[in-house]
Amino acid sequence: MKKEFKILLVEDNPFNQKIVKFNLSKENHQIVSAENGKEAVEKFMIEEFDFILMDIMMPEMDGLEATIRIRELEKDLQKNKKTPIIALTANVLDNDREKCISHGMNEYMTKPFKMSKLEEILETLKLL
Repeated sequence: MKKEFKILLVEDNPFNQKIVKFNLSKENHQIVSAENGKEAVEKFMIEEFDFILMDIMMPEMDGLEATIRIRELEKDLQKNKKTPIIALTANVLDNDREKCISHGMNEYMTKPFKMSKLEEILETLKLL
């Protein structure tokens, strides 16, 4: 039986946000949206999430900086388990994956992505 997750979707593009929310909702996941990294950090401080889907390039605070701040908060709050963060990017540069992982992200996906691939990653990361 598939588990339902509470997911923070951090995406500044309204069209992309709508598509991802629609597809995740079909799988009965609960979605909370943030339009930039600053908003994501604020929501992370007041809510618990099973996963964070983090766009990399956003105004105000990008996904890399937001991830660093979230990891700092987890450390400050002495959380036993880090929230898995999956990078979402339209870039396919060779070093993007390494950059995302080095900033504290757990996984990396290029947009557009298949929902089946995301579901596979969610299930794998939840086992950690």
